[in-house]
Amino acid sequence: MKLGKVSSLFILILTAAIWGFAFVAQVEGMDHIDPFTMTGLRFTLSALCLLPLALVFERGRSKAQERKKTLKVSILAGAVLFTASSLQQFGCQYTPSAGMAGFMTALYTVITPVAYFVIFKQKTKLKVWISAALAIIGLCMLCFKAGEGLSFGIGEILLLIGAFFWAAHIIVIDRFAADIRPFHFCFGQFAVCAVLGLVAMFAFEDPSISAIWDGKMMILYCGVFSGAMGYTLQVIGQKGVNPTLAAIVLSTESVFSAIGGAIFGIDSISLIGYLGCAVIFAGIIISQVDLSRKEKKPEIK
Repeated sequence: MKLGKVSSLFILILTAAIWGFAFVAQVEGMDHIDPFTMTGLRFTLSALCLLPLALVFERGRSKAQERKKTLKVSILAGAVLFTASSLQQFGCQYTPSAGMAGFMTALYTVITPVAYFVIFKQKTKLKVWISAALAIIGLCMLCFKAGEGLSFGIGEILLLIGAFFWAAHIIVIDRFAADIRPFHFCFGQFAVCAVLGLVAMFAFEDPSISAIWDGKMMILYCGVFSGAMGYTLQVIGQKGVNPTLAAIVLSTESVFSAIGGAIFGIDSISLIGYLGCAVIFAGIIISQVDLSRKEKKPEIK
């Protein structure tokens, strides 16, 4: 049954809040476990939660060609997702600020159309360059600290590089994921990301049961709520609203990340930094608004 516009908007706002507060869980999780451990375990939970949905809602035989394509795209998208998530998680370790992580990650919404212009020579509208300029200005303001000037350390660098990989994830899905079953695909990419994360965890880190237990709530939130539930709610909510409106509502996850960081007392963003967040968000909104009839659905994060 199709939901009304108000119900759909409420679900999308809830999704954005879930995703935004996940940055708090990611930052808090670094007090207990290492980045690859968080990535591997959270996506293991996400994959396990989505598997029943794929089996129930997308059951039935599929063509061999469809299965082969789903597998290939899942592997590619999963590898990119692993890279983006790992960079984000390491960024949260070195820069323990949910708001900073949220807004720097959200830059992917501006980077994506610019990447299409650079890589595929796709015609780019003036609004994209305005958004890019606002994003750069806002980023400089966000990284400005009184008495120190611009403070752009390893954490910020990793988060920024991660934003490029989130944009790459969108491009991969846009170019290759047409005509495949969404739940099967999402389970597949989560499973690939989980395997890569677990391999990296055992290869480069020294996970312990006690540390994982201490960080269980953060892992649970990121895996079950942000991953599996967030994706499912997005699919449900988008059915009742215009894709452009859905993209704008979902982009408020960056705002919720800052709110979450303030509520839980883990952020130390200056006033000019918060103004920078507002400038970045303005750029995000401008990048999403499209007056043309043909609109693309926003990507899952």
